Amino acid sequence: MRPITKIDIITRTEKLDELKLAFAEIGVTGMTVSQVFGCGLQKGHKEVYRGQAYDINLVPKVKIETVVCEVPVDEVLRVAQRVLKTGQPGDGKIFIYPLANAVKIRTGEQGEAAIIDDHS
Repeated sequence: MRPITKIDIITRTEKLDELKLAFAEIGVTGMTVSQVFGCGLQKGHKEVYRGQAYDINLVPKVKIETVVCEVPVDEVLRVAQRVLKTGQPGDGKIFIYPLANAVKIRTGEQGEAAIIDDHS
């Protein structure tokens, strides 16, 4: 049985469509996308509203979650870094987690059978 790996990517919102296309080309078809807010090295920015300056320390980002077992994790990382890297602060982070198991609710299938795209 192949290992199952969860990959979380937090990055710039405007990069989502390009990343989805690049992932589809390497066989990553399933993902969950959330709009999130966070701060890291950017530390936010200042905005002025009705003449009053405000510190905005949570920057809007997008979080992409995917689980892979057929597509090599190194390939997913290579593609994500190629697509997402601008060289500027705020490009984001990638987190990799080993998963103990996955269960497809509809069929009860477990392990890689639960995440492989079998079109059923």
